Amino acid sequence: MQNKPTDELNNLLENMKPDQIDGYLKDNRPYMAGDKKSFYYYMKDVLEKKNIRLKDVYSFAGVSEKYGSQILEMEKHTKDRDLIIRFCISGHFNWDETNRALKLYGMSELYAKDPRDACLIVAINNRIFDFAKIDDMLTEKGLKKMTKDV
Repeated sequence: MQNKPTDELNNLLENMKPDQIDGYLKDNRPYMAGDKKSFYYYMKDVLEKKNIRLKDVYSFAGVSEKYGSQILEMEKHTKDRDLIIRFCISGHFNWDETNRALKLYGMSELYAKDPRDACLIVAINNRIFDFAKIDDMLTEKGLKKMTKDV
């Protein structure tokens, strides 16, 4: 799912009748600003399209189902940007989808000038969703791994 440009949304609204607003709001919920749940809806929508279950995302990201759902539904807020990135990688998100998720959560997007982010971008663009391979790539460059040593 791509981010819809504001002008595209403006065009939809231009000739809309009042009885059509409910459909518009429902269809464009992931693109709305300021909705605390927009991150959750966006994640769910992307995962649904990819046919990936939330419980699998939590498992691959290395968190319990309970904690993962609290973060995703924003009942609890994390400052751990890597956790949101791990959710995205676990959900096989592409670079745009990952950046959109980070932005909706209130975090900075993957940044090409940051060496660690650059490695993550390359991994995502090459559809490397295996954390062991990503961690190897990062540690080879002397960068912090995505997963924690247990």
